[in-house]
Amino acid sequence: MTASLAFFRRDPLAAVAAVVLAVAAIAALAGPWLAPFDPLGVDLAANYQPSSWTHPLGTDHLGRDTLSRLLAGARVSLGIALAATGAGLLVGAALGLVAAWRRGVVDLLFMQAVDILLALPELLLAITAITILGRGTTSTVVAVAVYAVPSFARIVRAAAQPLVGADYVTAARAAGASDARVLWRHVLPGCAAPMLAHATVMLGSAILLASGLSFLGLGVQPPEAEWGAMLSRGRELLRTAPLGAVAPGVAITATVLSFSLLGDGLRDAASPRRRSRLT
Repeated sequence: MTASLAFFRRDPLAAVAAVVLAVAAIAALAGPWLAPFDPLGVDLAANYQPSSWTHPLGTDHLGRDTLSRLLAGARVSLGIALAATGAGLLVGAALGLVAAWRRGVVDLLFMQAVDILLALPELLLAITAITILGRGTTSTVVAVAVYAVPSFARIVRAAAQPLVGADYVTAARAAGASDARVLWRHVLPGCAAPMLAHATVMLGSAILLASGLSFLGLGVQPPEAEWGAMLSRGRELLRTAPLGAVAPGVAITATVLSFSLLGDGLRDAASPRRRSRLT
Protein backbone atom coordinates (compact mmCIF):
# COMPACT_ATOMS: atom_id res chain seq x y z
CA MET A 1 0.00 0.00 0.00
CA THR A 2 2.81 2.38 0.94
CA ALA A 3 4.66 1.55 -2.28
CA SER A 4 1.51 2.29 -4.30
CA LEU A 5 1.06 5.67 -2.64
CA ALA A 6 4.71 6.52 -3.24
CA PHE A 7 4.34 5.58 -6.91
CA PHE A 8 1.33 7.85 -7.40
CA ARG A 9 3.01 10.71 -5.54
CA ARG A 10 5.97 10.47 -7.92
CA ASP A 11 3.71 10.31 -10.98
CA PRO A 12 0.59 12.51 -10.58
CA LEU A 13 -0.50 11.85 -14.18
CA ALA A 14 -0.64 8.14 -13.41
CA ALA A 15 -2.69 8.95 -10.30
CA VAL A 16 -5.22 10.93 -12.35
CA ALA A 17 -5.32 8.10 -14.91
CA ALA A 18 -5.99 5.58 -12.14
CA VAL A 19 -8.92 7.67 -10.90
CA VAL A 20 -10.41 7.87 -14.40
CA LEU A 21 -10.04 4.12 -14.86
CA ALA A 22 -11.60 3.49 -11.45
CA VAL A 23 -14.64 5.53 -12.54
CA ALA A 24 -14.80 3.57 -15.81
CA ALA A 25 -14.59 0.28 -13.90
CA ILE A 26 -17.39 1.34 -11.55
CA ALA A 27 -19.50 2.36 -14.54
CA ALA A 28 -18.90 -1.03 -16.16
CA LEU A 29 -19.59 -3.08 -13.02
CA ALA A 30 -22.49 -1.06 -11.63
CA GLY A 31 -23.92 0.05 -14.98
CA PRO A 32 -27.09 -2.07 -14.77
CA TRP A 33 -27.96 -0.42 -11.43
CA LEU A 34 -26.77 3.09 -12.31
CA ALA A 35 -28.47 3.32 -15.71
CA PRO A 36 -31.71 5.31 -15.42
CA PHE A 37 -33.31 3.52 -18.41
CA ASP A 38 -33.06 0.26 -20.30
CA PRO A 39 -30.16 0.80 -22.75
CA LEU A 40 -32.00 -1.27 -25.36
CA GLY A 41 -35.42 0.24 -24.71
CA VAL A 42 -36.88 1.94 -27.79
CA ASP A 43 -39.17 4.97 -27.46
CA LEU A 44 -39.67 6.59 -30.87
CA ALA A 45 -41.78 9.33 -29.35
CA ALA A 46 -38.73 10.53 -27.37
CA ASN A 47 -36.07 10.39 -30.10
CA TYR A 48 -33.49 13.19 -30.50
CA GLN A 49 -34.20 14.60 -27.05
CA PRO A 50 -31.65 17.22 -25.88
CA SER A 51 -29.91 17.09 -22.52
CA SER A 52 -32.39 17.33 -19.65
CA TRP A 53 -32.91 16.14 -16.07
CA THR A 54 -34.66 13.07 -17.41
CA HIS A 55 -32.05 12.35 -20.09
CA PRO A 56 -28.75 14.03 -19.03
CA LEU A 57 -27.05 13.10 -22.32
CA GLY A 58 -30.18 13.18 -24.48
CA THR A 59 -31.56 10.32 -26.57
CA ASP A 60 -30.63 8.76 -29.91
CA HIS A 61 -32.61 8.21 -33.11
CA LEU A 62 -34.63 5.42 -31.48
CA GLY A 63 -35.32 7.31 -28.28
CA ARG A 64 -32.84 5.27 -26.26
CA ASP A 65 -31.22 7.07 -23.33
CA THR A 66 -27.61 7.93 -24.25
CA LEU A 67 -26.34 7.84 -20.65
CA SER A 68 -27.76 4.36 -20.13
CA ARG A 69 -26.17 3.15 -23.35
CA LEU A 70 -22.86 4.77 -22.40
CA LEU A 71 -22.84 2.85 -19.11
CA ALA A 72 -23.76 -0.38 -20.88
CA GLY A 73 -21.09 0.31 -23.49
CA ALA A 74 -18.48 0.63 -20.73
CA ARG A 75 -19.11 -2.97 -19.73
CA VAL A 76 -18.90 -4.19 -23.34
CA SER A 77 -15.83 -2.16 -24.33
CA LEU A 78 -13.86 -2.87 -21.16
CA GLY A 79 -14.94 -6.52 -21.22
CA ILE A 80 -13.67 -6.96 -24.78
CA ALA A 81 -10.39 -5.23 -23.89
CA LEU A 82 -9.82 -7.36 -20.78
CA ALA A 83 -10.68 -10.64 -22.51
CA ALA A 84 -8.58 -9.89 -25.61
CA THR A 85 -5.60 -8.59 -23.64
CA GLY A 86 -5.73 -11.58 -21.29
CA ALA A 87 -5.82 -14.02 -24.20
CA GLY A 88 -3.03 -12.18 -26.00
CA LEU A 89 -0.93 -12.17 -22.84
CA LEU A 90 -1.35 -15.92 -22.26
CA VAL A 91 -0.51 -16.92 -25.82
CA GLY A 92 2.21 -14.31 -26.29
CA ALA A 93 3.87 -15.12 -22.95
CA ALA A 94 3.90 -18.82 -23.80
CA LEU A 95 5.50 -18.15 -27.19
CA GLY A 96 8.06 -15.76 -25.69
CA LEU A 97 9.03 -18.17 -22.92
CA VAL A 98 9.41 -21.12 -25.29
CA ALA A 99 11.49 -19.02 -27.72
CA ALA A 100 13.81 -17.80 -24.95
CA TRP A 101 14.10 -21.28 -23.41
CA ARG A 102 14.66 -23.33 -26.56
CA ARG A 103 16.70 -20.74 -28.49
CA GLY A 104 18.21 -21.79 -31.81
CA VAL A 105 15.82 -22.78 -34.58
CA VAL A 106 12.71 -22.59 -32.37
CA ASP A 107 13.53 -19.05 -31.33
CA LEU A 108 14.23 -18.08 -34.94
CA LEU A 109 10.98 -19.53 -36.28
CA PHE A 110 8.81 -18.10 -33.51
CA MET A 111 10.29 -14.63 -33.77
CA GLN A 112 10.09 -14.61 -37.56
CA ALA A 113 6.37 -15.35 -37.29
CA VAL A 114 6.01 -12.64 -34.64
CA ASP A 115 7.87 -10.11 -36.80
CA ILE A 116 5.56 -10.83 -39.73
CA LEU A 117 2.50 -10.16 -37.55
CA LEU A 118 4.07 -7.00 -36.13
CA ALA A 119 4.75 -5.73 -39.66
CA LEU A 120 1.05 -5.84 -40.55
CA PRO A 121 -1.10 -2.81 -39.71
CA GLU A 122 -3.18 -3.59 -36.63
CA LEU A 123 -6.50 -2.69 -38.23
CA LEU A 124 -5.75 -4.79 -41.32
CA LEU A 125 -4.81 -7.75 -39.11
CA ALA A 126 -8.01 -7.38 -37.11
CA ILE A 127 -10.19 -6.99 -40.22
CA THR A 128 -8.62 -10.15 -41.66
CA ALA A 129 -9.52 -12.06 -38.51
CA ILE A 130 -13.07 -10.66 -38.57
CA THR A 131 -13.40 -11.67 -42.25
CA ILE A 132 -12.49 -15.25 -41.35
CA LEU A 133 -14.53 -15.49 -38.15
CA GLY A 134 -17.49 -13.26 -39.01
CA ARG A 135 -18.86 -10.24 -37.18
CA GLY A 136 -19.82 -10.20 -33.52
CA THR A 137 -18.49 -9.73 -30.00
CA THR A 138 -16.61 -13.03 -29.80
CA SER A 139 -14.95 -12.44 -33.16
CA THR A 140 -13.92 -8.97 -32.00
CA VAL A 141 -12.25 -10.43 -28.91
CA VAL A 142 -10.34 -12.95 -31.03
CA ALA A 143 -9.32 -10.30 -33.59
CA VAL A 144 -7.97 -7.95 -30.92
CA ALA A 145 -6.22 -10.86 -29.16
CA VAL A 146 -4.45 -11.79 -32.40
CA TYR A 147 -3.15 -8.23 -32.57
CA ALA A 148 -1.94 -8.39 -28.93
CA VAL A 149 -0.02 -11.68 -29.16
CA PRO A 150 3.12 -10.55 -31.08
CA SER A 151 4.01 -7.65 -28.79
CA PHE A 152 3.58 -9.77 -25.65
CA ALA A 153 5.75 -12.49 -27.20
CA ARG A 154 8.51 -9.99 -27.96
CA ILE A 155 8.46 -8.42 -24.49
CA VAL A 156 8.40 -11.73 -22.61
CA ARG A 157 11.19 -13.17 -24.75
CA ALA A 158 13.37 -10.11 -24.13
CA ALA A 159 12.73 -10.28 -20.38
CA ALA A 160 13.23 -14.06 -20.17
CA GLN A 161 16.46 -14.33 -22.16
CA PRO A 162 18.79 -13.09 -19.37
CA LEU A 163 16.92 -15.20 -16.81
CA VAL A 164 17.19 -18.61 -18.47
CA GLY A 165 20.95 -18.61 -17.94
CA ALA A 166 20.84 -17.40 -14.33
CA ASP A 167 22.49 -19.50 -11.61
CA TYR A 168 19.23 -20.22 -9.77
CA VAL A 169 17.65 -21.50 -12.99
CA THR A 170 20.66 -23.75 -13.62
CA ALA A 171 20.45 -25.02 -10.04
CA ALA A 172 16.73 -25.79 -10.42
CA ARG A 173 17.40 -27.77 -13.59
CA ALA A 174 20.24 -29.64 -11.91
CA ALA A 175 17.89 -30.53 -9.04
CA GLY A 176 15.64 -32.30 -11.54
CA ALA A 177 12.88 -29.68 -12.02
CA SER A 178 11.00 -30.01 -15.29
CA ASP A 179 11.19 -27.33 -17.96
CA ALA A 180 7.59 -26.30 -17.31
CA ARG A 181 8.23 -25.95 -13.57
CA VAL A 182 11.41 -23.93 -14.08
CA LEU A 183 9.65 -21.58 -16.49
CA TRP A 184 6.62 -21.19 -14.24
CA ARG A 185 8.37 -20.84 -10.88
CA HIS A 186 11.67 -19.18 -11.75
CA VAL A 187 11.53 -17.44 -15.15
CA LEU A 188 7.98 -16.12 -15.51
CA PRO A 189 7.97 -14.13 -12.22
CA GLY A 190 10.96 -12.17 -13.50
CA CYS A 191 8.93 -11.14 -16.54
CA ALA A 192 5.95 -9.92 -14.49
CA ALA A 193 6.86 -6.22 -14.31
CA PRO A 194 7.27 -5.59 -18.07
CA MET A 195 4.26 -7.81 -18.79
CA LEU A 196 2.06 -5.79 -16.40
CA ALA A 197 3.22 -2.46 -17.79
CA HIS A 198 2.62 -3.55 -21.38
CA ALA A 199 -0.73 -5.14 -20.53
CA THR A 200 -1.92 -1.79 -19.13
CA VAL A 201 -0.99 0.03 -22.33
CA MET A 202 -2.42 -2.81 -24.44
CA LEU A 203 -5.81 -2.47 -22.70
CA GLY A 204 -6.09 1.03 -24.12
CA SER A 205 -5.01 -0.13 -27.57
CA ALA A 206 -7.54 -2.97 -27.38
CA ILE A 207 -10.38 -0.55 -26.61
CA LEU A 208 -9.30 1.67 -29.48
CA LEU A 209 -9.06 -1.23 -31.95
CA ALA A 210 -12.34 -2.82 -30.84
CA SER A 211 -14.08 0.56 -31.07
CA GLY A 212 -12.62 1.06 -34.54
CA LEU A 213 -13.98 -2.29 -35.70
CA SER A 214 -17.42 -1.49 -34.30
CA PHE A 215 -17.26 1.98 -35.84
CA LEU A 216 -16.79 0.30 -39.23
CA GLY A 217 -19.68 -2.08 -38.53
CA LEU A 218 -17.39 -5.12 -38.21
CA GLY A 219 -17.33 -5.53 -34.43
CA VAL A 220 -20.15 -5.53 -31.89
CA GLN A 221 -23.47 -5.54 -33.73
CA PRO A 222 -26.65 -3.55 -33.00
CA PRO A 223 -28.64 -3.23 -30.86
CA GLU A 224 -25.92 -3.97 -28.27
CA ALA A 225 -24.38 -0.81 -26.82
CA GLU A 226 -20.66 -0.33 -27.53
CA TRP A 227 -18.72 2.91 -27.59
CA GLY A 228 -17.41 2.57 -31.15
CA ALA A 229 -20.82 1.63 -32.52
CA MET A 230 -22.42 4.53 -30.63
CA LEU A 231 -19.84 6.91 -32.08
CA SER A 232 -20.47 5.61 -35.59
CA ARG A 233 -24.20 6.20 -35.34
CA GLY A 234 -23.84 9.46 -33.43
CA ARG A 235 -21.58 11.11 -36.03
CA GLU A 236 -24.47 11.02 -38.48
CA LEU A 237 -26.54 13.10 -36.06
CA LEU A 238 -23.99 15.72 -35.00
CA ARG A 239 -26.29 18.59 -35.99
CA THR A 240 -29.45 17.30 -34.34
CA ALA A 241 -28.09 15.30 -31.36
CA PRO A 242 -24.35 16.00 -30.88
CA LEU A 243 -24.14 14.33 -27.47
CA GLY A 244 -24.74 10.98 -29.16
CA ALA A 245 -21.26 11.24 -30.69
CA VAL A 246 -19.50 13.45 -28.15
CA ALA A 247 -20.25 11.22 -25.14
CA PRO A 248 -18.79 7.94 -26.48
CA GLY A 249 -15.94 9.86 -28.13
CA VAL A 250 -14.94 11.41 -24.81
CA ALA A 251 -15.31 8.05 -23.06
CA ILE A 252 -13.00 6.32 -25.56
CA THR A 253 -10.43 9.13 -25.48
CA ALA A 254 -10.33 9.41 -21.69
CA THR A 255 -10.10 5.67 -21.12
CA VAL A 256 -7.45 4.99 -23.77
CA LEU A 257 -5.35 7.97 -22.64
CA SER A 258 -5.62 6.88 -19.00
CA PHE A 259 -4.47 3.35 -19.78
CA SER A 260 -1.55 4.77 -21.74
CA LEU A 261 -0.49 7.17 -18.96
CA LEU A 262 -0.80 4.50 -16.27
CA GLY A 263 1.11 2.00 -18.38
CA ASP A 264 3.90 4.50 -19.02
CA GLY A 265 4.11 5.18 -15.30
CA LEU A 266 4.33 1.48 -14.47
CA ARG A 267 6.96 0.95 -17.17
CA ASP A 268 9.10 3.78 -15.78
CA ALA A 269 8.70 2.43 -12.24
CA ALA A 270 9.79 -1.03 -13.39
CA SER A 271 12.85 0.31 -15.22
CA PRO A 272 16.07 -0.30 -13.25
CA ARG A 273 17.55 2.93 -14.64
CA ARG A 274 14.53 4.93 -13.48
CA ARG A 275 14.59 3.28 -10.05
CA SER A 276 18.28 4.11 -9.63
CA ARG A 277 17.58 7.77 -10.41
CA LEU A 278 14.73 7.88 -7.89
CA THR A 279 16.86 6.37 -5.13
